[in-house]
Amino acid sequence: MTMYSIVKTGGKQYHVEEGQTLLIERLPVEEGAQVTLQPLLYVDGDDVFDGDELAGVTVEATVVAHERGPKLRIVKFKPKRGYKRRTGHRQELTRVRVTGITRSAAESADADSVASSAGGGIGVPADSIERRAAIAAPPEEASNGT
Repeated sequence: MTMYSIVKTGGKQYHVEEGQTLLIERLPVEEGAQVTLQPLLYVDGDDVFDGDELAGVTVEATVVAHERGPKLRIVKFKPKRGYKRRTGHRQELTRVRVTGITRSAAESADADSVASSAGGGIGVPADSIERRAAIAAPPEEASNGT
């Protein structure tokens, strides 16, 4: 039974599991501090949760260290013009360790009842299925009397 989450931080999305360490864009917190990452998707075995169902999902991480990425060299050159420029860049990064991916008990009970009533088993609310069916159905043709 695999449990993982897709989180968004620093304009990027990451696939995270509990105990995993990853490098993300620099966070303005001290080393050793706890941070909460924004989940976009949560998967627990065969159950998939996204959208409004993520209200009870929390992804906690601990800041391990602040680091800098490798130096990137940028060279600009125009032949026959005497134009040469060389600059560099090092990205500021934060190494975090995911300490927990949890879902509140009240949310899990509500989502399980919705999933069983929807019949899909993937945590999709029944009214959402009805709206999708109404959108997908072809419009009834109106007779113009001719």
